[in-house]
Amino acid sequence: MPRIIGIDIPDNKRLEVSLTYIYGVGRVLSNEIIAKLGLDPNMKAVKLTGDDIAKLNAVLQSEYVVEGDLRRQIQNNIKRLTSIHSYRGMRHRLGLPVRGQRTRTNCRTRKGKRKTVANKKK
Repeated sequence: MPRIIGIDIPDNKRLEVSLTYIYGVGRVLSNEIIAKLGLDPNMKAVKLTGDDIAKLNAVLQSEYVVEGDLRRQIQNNIKRLTSIHSYRGMRHRLGLPVRGQRTRTNCRTRKGKRKTVANKKK
């Protein structure tokens, strides 16, 4: 199992897909990195050589914000919003949907305070 920037990526999947197991790397970014390094997107990740893994590590650490740095950056943004008492920060603090979703029906199962839902009448 190849280990890239501290993450074990699955070796039985295509390289294009297995790079998406790194936090902050999606399909588009994965294809961009593969094209930049001149690798084959269809090859399995188990066929990566030590040199290829070193190149992937170097590119991901130098040019992109991924894994721990990205998680830290997102947490700092949320802390900033809550500290300035913005609307989005208050929604984060209360555990409610932040981006304008309705709360009357859909968010009961996943966010916020518990609301009792009436039983179905017969």
